[in-house]
This record gives sequence, C-alpha cells and structure tokens, in this order.
Amino acid sequence: MLIIAIAIALLCVKLLFRKNGEFTSMHIHDSQAMKDRGIDCVMEQDQKAQKEGRAT
Repeated sequence: MLIIAIAIALLCVKLLFRKNGEFTSMHIHDSQAMKDRGIDCVMEQDQKAQKEGRAT
C-alpha cells in the first residue's frame, strides 16, 4: 500500500511540474515519429480500407 501511495504522489508531483500540467499523448496518431514512418492507428487503417473497398 505504501509503494502505491508513493507512486501516486510522484505522479502528482510530475503532473504539477509539467508544462501546462498534462502528460504527452501516448496514442499512435499523436506521435510524429510514427507519422514519419507512415504508421497509423489500426482504427484509422481500417476506416481507410473500408472507404477504399479493401476491407475483408
């Protein structure tokens, strides 16, 4: 229980000292490195395939 309390406290401290008080997004579609490699979210890939008639 103490370890969990310490972890939560450290996350709160990190949140207070972050710019704009928020964490960076961990979603694929928000990552510039993934965009540069041409990697999309699987949901976006599925939507594109359905529009193009390639979805099975």
